[in-house]
Amino acid sequence: MTPHDVRPARRQISVPFAAESDGGSPTRDGGPPTRHSGPPTRDSGPLTRGQDNMIRCIRGEAPEQSNKDSVWPVPDGTSLGAGLAALRRLVERHDSLRTAFPPGPGPDGFPAAQVVHPTGALTVTVVEAGGRSDAELDALAEESGRADLAVPFDLAAPPRIRFTLLADRDRLLRLVAVVCHAGADGAATAVLIRDWHALAAGQELPPVTAPTPLEVAAAEQSTQGRRRAANSLRHWARVLTTAPQSVFADARIVGPPGDHGALLVRSTAAAGHLAAVCRRTSASPSVVLLAVFAALVAHRAGRGELVISALSANRQRAALVDHVGTLAQDALILLDAGVDDLDELIARTKSASLGAYWHSTLDAELVWQLVEDAAHLRGTRFPRQVVVNDLSLTVPAAVIDARPAPAGDPELTPLPAPTLPARLMFTILRIAGSLEFVLVTCPQVLDPAETEGFARALLAVLAAAAEGPVVPAGLPGVLGPPPCARGRDWRLVDGSWVDLAAVRGLLDATLGPHQLRLDEGRLVAELVSADPALDPAAAHRAVVAALPGRDTAMAPHHYVVRHPAPGGELVRAGSGRDQEIVARLSALT
Repeated sequence: MTPHDVRPARRQISVPFAAESDGGSPTRDGGPPTRHSGPPTRDSGPLTRGQDNMIRCIRGEAPEQSNKDSVWPVPDGTSLGAGLAALRRLVERHDSLRTAFPPGPGPDGFPAAQVVHPTGALTVTVVEAGGRSDAELDALAEESGRADLAVPFDLAAPPRIRFTLLADRDRLLRLVAVVCHAGADGAATAVLIRDWHALAAGQELPPVTAPTPLEVAAAEQSTQGRRRAANSLRHWARVLTTAPQSVFADARIVGPPGDHGALLVRSTAAAGHLAAVCRRTSASPSVVLLAVFAALVAHRAGRGELVISALSANRQRAALVDHVGTLAQDALILLDAGVDDLDELIARTKSASLGAYWHSTLDAELVWQLVEDAAHLRGTRFPRQVVVNDLSLTVPAAVIDARPAPAGDPELTPLPAPTLPARLMFTILRIAGSLEFVLVTCPQVLDPAETEGFARALLAVLAAAAEGPVVPAGLPGVLGPPPCARGRDWRLVDGSWVDLAAVRGLLDATLGPHQLRLDEGRLVAELVSADPALDPAAAHRAVVAALPGRDTAMAPHHYVVRHPAPGGELVRAGSGRDQEIVARLSALT
């Protein structure tokens, strides 16, 4: 039996931290650190809008959806002691990692404040992993991350991060981190990795200059911050009440997104093509990639107008690029991809994305209410089908340098797919030297073969665009014809493609036997009920409540409910819409 055939020994080490006491830079051998002074502010205050949003997600999701795991690069020759000291200093350096969200006074206990703890202890798991090959260490690290991912964080107690160290006695081999999304988003995690790598290598770091979460919260609660949030809410209201609710309308969509696949794409040639397009159009790599992606999505969906959710949106603000915290709020991009050439789409994308980024600081509770109100009004619920996440400026150089060069050009590698409430996600990882991105796809929209075809088409369009404007009419040559052929039951209603068969299934499940007709662009449902409480308002509430996961269905615009009664039939008809909700939306739009 070899050492890696048995379960490795595990132990836990408690690492005290004291942000204002005797912390300091660790030495290479893990000896006593030099004294330093931590950030001066130790206080409590309101939640940031990003914290509020993520706490709502954490309280309603499985831990695997809100926790994020990753394997961090370890500098050569790092001792276990030096690694532990670097982790302690990292937690001392960043307020967000020492922040607690105690239960609030409301009946649901939702946190009303963030509290930064100046002292505490970080529990680190150390796994004895000597005698293993690099491949076995990588597999063990990934296994450790997946297992720890399912363990929830206590919102009321810091720290907001957990570490597992794989070691060979006093030699640190691998570092696995699991981050609570209320403490750090993906871009903030990249800052943490960068800082960790420098600290573990014995380097001194300059003082933190990015605003702390408490400072971000104070800015958001200022008059200017509140005005900005109100304007953002109006932007979202306009999009949600006028734009297509769904991008993909396909007979293959039969339920909520699931069974995702993920494909990592790496290409050195594509990086050169991207740079050439940027020079030719004077657009940023992020805008160019978003435009090419949008063109392919529009072709695949068979429609021009798209609504795209962009993550890491607030990272576009220079002051928040290095902020360690969570800015997890979407930018909602409304983009008309019906253009004569790709250059025109690049220009439109630049304008649309900048406007969306500016309107991405929101009150999460009001946004969720807005989504529900728009669903009630329009009879379709925004499903966040298409998501982009540009991390190209946040992935640390140490992570990039630790990876081998692509084995081919392009190199396409299937990856374990995350659980994702979306149909298609485009994550940009690297743009210089090698273009690297990940496509996460729901098979109801793109199966594995179609995902590979989509990835290759994106590279092909970039190569063509490097030479000059690309005409969208040529996209079938690289992607094939749109596979979403719509039969006679499909109708374009209120800007969204709707499958009448899906509508009938929705009504059968919620209201029972009925008749459905399309009358001058409006869906009308007629039914007979012995339940006197079933009026159009009750019928509409029941149908809207059943919309999630039914992306190709729509609630009727008008209901006719017939009640058999002695001496005659009672007929109640109407839209079922709550006039208070209609008025609330009208005030925003």
